[in-house]
Amino acid sequence: MPRVADETRQRRRRNLIDAAWRCLARKGYENLTVDDVCAEAEVSKGTFYGYFNSKQHMLLSLLEEDDASLEAFMDELGQTPLGSAERLGRFARAVLDRAEDPALVQLRADLWTELATDDAVETRLVDSVHRRRAILRGWIEEGMSGGELVEVPANALASILLALMDGLMLHRQLDPAGFKWPNVRAALNLLLSGLESPTAD
Repeated sequence: MPRVADETRQRRRRNLIDAAWRCLARKGYENLTVDDVCAEAEVSKGTFYGYFNSKQHMLLSLLEEDDASLEAFMDELGQTPLGSAERLGRFARAVLDRAEDPALVQLRADLWTELATDDAVETRLVDSVHRRRAILRGWIEEGMSGGELVEVPANALASILLALMDGLMLHRQLDPAGFKWPNVRAALNLLLSGLESPTAD
């Protein structure tokens, strides 16, 4: 019986999370209400508060889910027998793919707004950036030590890649027609190819 109860709770929480993502894509975090999420999920507010303490708690849960998804991809990528340049390229392309999800774009844009006033959001976002930077820095250092990548300040390059990804999401939110994604992908491929050592096999 407890296992069934746990599965039911997980299913109901998943329903609320999915409803929140759909609402976020349409309305943005600032205009989103608990009532909106409950209506979308077809549950009562009592059910919502059985899983989340507040709207902010829900936002942090969405952030954690987004972070966990991307970091699981990075972990898998790190275990794949690839060269460092290819690994960095796959990471960059995956982030661009995610930038085509309107809910994720909205979430990232709203998170930067929340940073100004919410210490909890800032702490979570800073922690996730630190983890991703460390992983990217490790890939870059591995590529340099193996002669695959040119010598470059690894931590700085990792920071640039992360800032580039977040910046593209924010620019898409501000001006969706400002650039063409196929062109962004082509330009990014050229930038990454410039990191490859000319002496690499």
